[in-house]
Amino acid sequence: MEKILFVATVDEHIRHFHYPFLEWFKNRGYEVHVASKGEEDLEFVDKKYNIPFEKSPFSLSNLRAYNDLKRLIKENDYKLVHCHTPVGGVMARLASIPERKRGLRVVYTAHGFHFYKGAPKKNWILYYPVEKFLSRFTDVLILINEEDYNLALNKRFKAEKIEHVRGVGVNFDKFIPQAPYLKQSIRKKHSYSDDDFILVYVGELRYRKNQELLIKVIEKTKNDIPNIKLLLVGDGDLYSYYYELIKSLDLDKNIELLGYRKDVPELMLLSDIVVSSALQEGLPVNVMEAMATGLALIVSNCRGNRDLVINGENGFVFEIDDIDRIKSALIELYKDKELMLKFGQDSLNKVKQYNIKTVLSKMEDIYLSLL
Repeated sequence: MEKILFVATVDEHIRHFHYPFLEWFKNRGYEVHVASKGEEDLEFVDKKYNIPFEKSPFSLSNLRAYNDLKRLIKENDYKLVHCHTPVGGVMARLASIPERKRGLRVVYTAHGFHFYKGAPKKNWILYYPVEKFLSRFTDVLILINEEDYNLALNKRFKAEKIEHVRGVGVNFDKFIPQAPYLKQSIRKKHSYSDDDFILVYVGELRYRKNQELLIKVIEKTKNDIPNIKLLLVGDGDLYSYYYELIKSLDLDKNIELLGYRKDVPELMLLSDIVVSSALQEGLPVNVMEAMATGLALIVSNCRGNRDLVINGENGFVFEIDDIDRIKSALIELYKDKELMLKFGQDSLNKVKQYNIKTVLSKMEDIYLSLL
């Protein structure tokens, strides 16, 4: 039985984004292996290897991870390695170099380069040369947004093929269009009022997601919209900081830190608007899921968000840290329910191209060209 290997820095990345692709290989008779940090029991996986990756590229643990991965790839005679995440992508491609000479094919999906328009100069100095160099050891380089795809083409990255795939896809069976009766019943289930004006933001509580901006927006907006509520869904190293900030600003009744949740589809269905204050994105799954639910969007003008939201069509786009613009957008949609519905309908139309079935079909073509 031929074997394939998926590589990512942490188990969570595999669990959140790659089950449909692992299942695709499993259904075609391949032995599926995963190498990532953690000890989760992952679906569709025959063998799971706990590799000591660290997200910091300067951690010495990554040297051990490289050696473990190199030995693993040599011993298993894989047909294909598909790697993800910056550190996982670097280590897997370096470790695969000797075996590529024997026919191993390597795919790397960049879920958002660390170098992008507006990124700190150090990101370009540290990450750009590495990614460009390693592209020559990549059979297929997959980019998930327009900016990264155009950059790879314009900077002449040396991968055998450079492909634009629209993210990891949205499961339209799981995320369904909102309906008034459904919204009311789910709100009742979760103890929210029909009069509440509910915003939701799904994302790790980290600097890159920039939730502090939204907390400040709620502070400035609560007098204009007293029934406004912001649901922050996700865990992260800023949880305690945000908890104290919310408490100090007396926003306990307006902002809820919900932590990691498995009922995100329901939280989308009970909400009025999905917001994103991210400083950078690859192609944000939370925004695509909101679009599949038929919600209006208010998002930051960053890579990834720009691919999904067109200002004035399916939502509003604001410049990073423009609190006044976010506040005015919230008030406008609060007062104009017809506009909110119009934005939501446009989201439903735009999101069709991001269906997991469409994305999987594209990936199937890529895989079959290599196997």
